[in-house]
Amino acid sequence: MTIPAISLSKISTLSRPISDRTQSLTWINSDCHEPELPVDCRRTNARIRSSRPAHGFPRSISSSLVTVFARTRFGILLVLLPSLALSAGRTINASPEDYRDLVARLKPGDTLALAPGEYRDGLRIHHLTGSAQAPILIRGPAGPRPARFIARAGANTVSIVDSGYVHIRDLTLDGRDIPVDAVKAEGHARYAHHITLENLTIVGHGASQQIVGISTKCAAWGWVIRGNRIHGAGTGMYLGDSDGSDPFYAGVIEYNLVTDPRGYAIQIKHQHARPALEIAARGRRVTVIRHNVLSKAAGGSPGPAARPNLLLGHWPLTGAGSQDRYLVYGNFIADNPHEALIQAEGNVAIFNNVLRNASGPGIHIQPHNDVPREVSLFLNTVIASGNPIVVRMPEGPSAYTQVVAANAVFSAHPISGGRQEHNATFRYEDAAAVLNAVEQTRPFDPYPRDERLRCAPIDAQVIAALPEAACDFNGSRRSTAYCGAYAGSGRNPGWLPSLRIKPRTICARHRSVGATGRPAHDRRARAPQ
Repeated sequence: MTIPAISLSKISTLSRPISDRTQSLTWINSDCHEPELPVDCRRTNARIRSSRPAHGFPRSISSSLVTVFARTRFGILLVLLPSLALSAGRTINASPEDYRDLVARLKPGDTLALAPGEYRDGLRIHHLTGSAQAPILIRGPAGPRPARFIARAGANTVSIVDSGYVHIRDLTLDGRDIPVDAVKAEGHARYAHHITLENLTIVGHGASQQIVGISTKCAAWGWVIRGNRIHGAGTGMYLGDSDGSDPFYAGVIEYNLVTDPRGYAIQIKHQHARPALEIAARGRRVTVIRHNVLSKAAGGSPGPAARPNLLLGHWPLTGAGSQDRYLVYGNFIADNPHEALIQAEGNVAIFNNVLRNASGPGIHIQPHNDVPREVSLFLNTVIASGNPIVVRMPEGPSAYTQVVAANAVFSAHPISGGRQEHNATFRYEDAAAVLNAVEQTRPFDPYPRDERLRCAPIDAQVIAALPEAACDFNGSRRSTAYCGAYAGSGRNPGWLPSLRIKPRTICARHRSVGATGRPAHDRRARAPQ
């Protein structure tokens, strides 16, 4: 018997994210009117790769790569190029005694190398601008002794104002329970664009739910937030402003570990309009949230202050940005005793995620500041004691489609709402029999035991619109149709989801997985240190 293909004809082609062995480029569709782009809007097949250690994830991607944009007929091409080939800036050594004066003098291409020690006067990134070819880099030491920034009252530790193309990495930000944020694009700034935050350790910022690990309160675009560890914050990341001004867009949030925040692990606020700035990114954009680990197993606020692990607000309702989209994939999101794991509205695609909540709901798609628009929920593994997937829409006809397809769901409650197609649904207690290991006494392994999760294949249109959907949570190619986040059964060839930074995961779209079950990412691969 032929299994009919799942038709997701409403999947948008706004984006074409691509990750190859070097994660060298990402497609972001545009109308080809980005003013600062260096090449004309034309077709190109350029692929520029960077080297990486054979054992896996490089210690710091931004140490060897810079971001360059090129326009093509398909969209904006975001290319990561080796920085040494583009920049011949200075390397300046700094210590806790002299670093503040040196930061203020940095020029495009400069690297400020901070010595180990305690830095007690904050890090002011004010009016610093590198370039795509020559970003400014501020980095901590590579050894076991960190550059530790100690919070002080009345000032956010890393303060960003009207700056762009600045990379900050390998620092420890210790809040000491003082009510200030660890990293903040300040509210009195006009913009903060192309900021990369990588391999930061953020602790001691949980004095209240309003204290944030990484916050933007001005127009922010082109950010990369990668490989950071945020533990016990009031809120892990709060991107945008509560009134819908100061949008955060065209960003990548990947490989972060956020544990035990009081409020959100990550929130991106709803947006009213794009900034009226000549330098601001234009065209249709995607914001990517991938391969993160977000857990609220402990410390979350109950009652009216309870928050989801991940909340995504709507894009501008009309005009520039209204066709933007969130892509949420490859994440392990777990453990929220008081709220759903994910809440979203607007345009969003959520796929290839592993969601586990023994104390509550999984995914809530519902009106918040507007309504859900084009929504695609597919190929997720959801284990939830509460409602696993809920799509709530206002009464009356809608011009938008919400598709819920090919998910593997384990819950006492049914999927509610949306256009449901070929989901595999089981009782909550059946997860122990269908999946490899879900008991608390064993390492969590939600990989299918056998072929009970086989289901109809996803329509080829989906893969064309969202190429990352061609691979599963492990990065293995979906050569066989399974419901849920994994494309196989038996022994799990990849990473076991846990409260650690996820190893680098590469979508193996152009090569098959070998007979030995070699995963698309190496289980020995080291996360950013």
